Amino acid sequence: MLEDKLNQDLKQAMLARDSFVTNSLRTLKSAILYSKVAQGTRDQAMADSEVVGILQKEAKKRQESADLYRKGGSDERAEQELAEKALIERYLPAQLTDAQIATFVEVAIADLGGPDMVALGPIIQKVREQTAGKADGVRIARIVKEKLQR
Repeated sequence: MLEDKLNQDLKQAMLARDSFVTNSLRTLKSAILYSKVAQGTRDQAMADSEVVGILQKEAKKRQESADLYRKGGSDERAEQELAEKALIERYLPAQLTDAQIATFVEVAIADLGGPDMVALGPIIQKVREQTAGKADGVRIARIVKEKLQR
């Protein structure tokens, strides 16, 4: 399980005295724990799909922070955020290409009755379910809109 992998990697980082990895993984474990407490399942293992969702949100936060740091002229802090994002992405499933996502979109459009902007939400939702964390929601939405506008 992904949660176990994070725990094992945290132990290895602590033994290796790698403070960057240790602090980053502790932050991820904390985010997972907050989610568990909110769900009332603190003592239970979390499904990998839920952990992937949390990790995706954390990676997105790091990217947004890096962008803000760059705008503010703090390139060093931006690089640190991007390094944390890269660490998080090691635990995420490989991302699909735009062409692969487009294939899922075309199937979803055909299944849901053809290209109609009214079906935008259901198409995006179906593709997100099918890709299961392997594609960012923003990329999916962009590709669905492109396909429906043609």
